[in-house]
Amino acid sequence: METSILNRLDRTAAQYADKVIFKDHESEISFSHFNSVTKSVGTYLSHLINDGSPVAVMSGRHILTPAFFLGAVRAGCFYAPIDGDMPKARLDQILSVIKSPLLLTDRAHIDLARELDFDGEIVVAEDIIDTPIDDELLSKRALSLTSTSPLYVIFTSGSTGKPKGVITSHLSLMTYIDAVAKVLSVDENDILGNQSPLDYIAAVRDIYLPISFGASTYIIPKNEFAIPTKLFETLNREKITALCWSVAGVELPAKLGAFETDRPLYLKKLCFSGSVISSKYLKIWQETLPDALFVNQYGPTEATASCTYYIIRDRVSDDTILPIGKPYDNYKIILLNDDLTPTERGQIGQICVGGSCVTLGYYGNNELTEKSFIQNPLNPNFREIIYLTGDLGSYNEDGDLMFHGRMDRQIKHLGHRIELGEIESFAMGIDGIDECCALYHKEKEHLYLFYVGKATSKEIVLAFRAQMPAFMVPRKLVSLDQMPTLPNGKIDMQKLKEYFK
Repeated sequence: METSILNRLDRTAAQYADKVIFKDHESEISFSHFNSVTKSVGTYLSHLINDGSPVAVMSGRHILTPAFFLGAVRAGCFYAPIDGDMPKARLDQILSVIKSPLLLTDRAHIDLARELDFDGEIVVAEDIIDTPIDDELLSKRALSLTSTSPLYVIFTSGSTGKPKGVITSHLSLMTYIDAVAKVLSVDENDILGNQSPLDYIAAVRDIYLPISFGASTYIIPKNEFAIPTKLFETLNREKITALCWSVAGVELPAKLGAFETDRPLYLKKLCFSGSVISSKYLKIWQETLPDALFVNQYGPTEATASCTYYIIRDRVSDDTILPIGKPYDNYKIILLNDDLTPTERGQIGQICVGGSCVTLGYYGNNELTEKSFIQNPLNPNFREIIYLTGDLGSYNEDGDLMFHGRMDRQIKHLGHRIELGEIESFAMGIDGIDECCALYHKEKEHLYLFYVGKATSKEIVLAFRAQMPAFMVPRKLVSLDQMPTLPNGKIDMQKLKEYFK
């Protein structure tokens, strides 16, 4: 039995020693060299901190960043990746939550690290990658790790404005990686193209699929996603076979006309998650790559990246609404009513997740953990923790799970309950709307629709009035050149609320 992800790294480093594990636009690193760097970093850190400690890591989009993460793990610790592009106030908040005795940073972020409100020791990671390896010390540190030990803490936004640190164990991560690898048939012949920031949950696929199965990952420069010709040129030059991207990342090349001049020649697998994809953009990918595998994923960080998947076997049309499918191996999905009773088949209920994928809770926040991670109310006989996602779902006639939006996006307007997601789904079917987001101004009882596209306000209102009840017609329409987004690619709804008047 594998007690930690380090067992996998040692195995693949021996099996694929000279093969490239990570590559970026400037350099590459082999499995063997990568493993050595993790051991050197781990040896150095072991002399500074106790095992079981959190290690904050601030490093950029390059091949050494995953090695810095795993270096912390070599020391018997767990890492908390933080994005140096975030505002200083946000970084200080995260550091105040994680309370790491040490901040491991790359040279590019050392000046920023010194400006932060941090009292611990700051270590420049590139300065310690040649530290002589102490195998005996590392073996002792490895004994402190179990499959349920924390592997990393990834911070997400909290409703109170304070960041939430989701604690993921080695077991949860390995459960997910094995499950997604099975669905995508990932092996040592695959080359993944990384889109997600390395501190974000989606990046665990690009980091740990190679570590687990001998695949390789190319870290795509961030600026290339705004230049379709350059992006596809990179995918083809690096012979990328698999992409695990956010929905925003998948939609962007189609929006910018990338397929009009080129296509990814080697791509065989594409999975996406994070939000509801627009079928009109997915259709472009399908038409261009008819033999590729397309997989729609759903899941929160608290269930280790994704918990359900749906293999898209048929060509979608512009108005296709995709299921989020079935649970991955070793995952369990149940739907509950507001009173935590089971939801009847076909009815909408809260999506709840169980199994070894469920994370360990929120770092330093037992109150929120106990509120969101609860005993399965359908099991009175033994301890079984499930996570309450706050998302709504129902099963269709084929037994696939359908997504119905967030519970907190269900509003009551003019005496009627409305799903804002339904407003958005209808709007996306209107010619001239490329992207949209519906929000509700509760105090003024105004239903807003923010959109990107050539459609006029009059055209949108007429389309709504022709097919939707009057209480679902947006009162305020706001045309934007582009949607404001968060670092993970999702729409920044707080930014949109600045338009409330």
